[in-house]
Amino acid sequence: MNASKEIEIKLEVTDPRALKRRLAEMGFRRVKARHFESNRLLDFPNLALRQAQRVLRLRFVDGKYLLTFKGGPARSRHYKVRAELETEVEDGRGLKEILESAGLREVFRYDKYRTEYAPGAGSKDILRPEGAVRRRGSTRRALERRELVYDETPIGNYVELEGPKRWIDEVAGRLGYERPDYITLSYAALYHQKCREQGKRPANMVFPSRKSRGGS
Repeated sequence: MNASKEIEIKLEVTDPRALKRRLAEMGFRRVKARHFESNRLLDFPNLALRQAQRVLRLRFVDGKYLLTFKGGPARSRHYKVRAELETEVEDGRGLKEILESAGLREVFRYDKYRTEYAPGAGSKDILRPEGAVRRRGSTRRALERRELVYDETPIGNYVELEGPKRWIDEVAGRLGYERPDYITLSYAALYHQKCREQGKRPANMVFPSRKSRGGS
């Protein structure tokens, strides 16, 4: 199981081609090709987790299931900062059934296509990722991970930056963004916000061709 402190932001992308050209100019390289992800958020009937701003998510990607718990966000004006626990599970459907038997239920589904990037060897020093440091006598990792992912979602395209705040600011700035552009909302919150703005009744954030599919 991985335990870490997540520091991240989202940036809305209006010109995907320009973004990819800029990433290449900055020395970023694609490390994982475009792939589909399906995410299920679980909560109690009284939505106790949502009210506490906590998240329990089951993600299906590349034939694997990942179970993630995210704690309540720390106070931060520009970044989303929260504790994160994540583990791979062999039988995601079986685990979901167990969790539902314990009183949880699926409350929201959101899908996306994700492409992952990493700074190349020739990138400016601040852009290069640093390896994880393992503490002696503990399986907990102190992670200084630096991740840039490009997400295509039913509500638009976004870059997610995760890493130290200074690194986030550097990369966002070189991509042409400023702090007022930073988004700290989750995809679920973004989706519901857009539904309110457009006068639509919220459901699940899925692509039209997948709405009728119950699983992945």
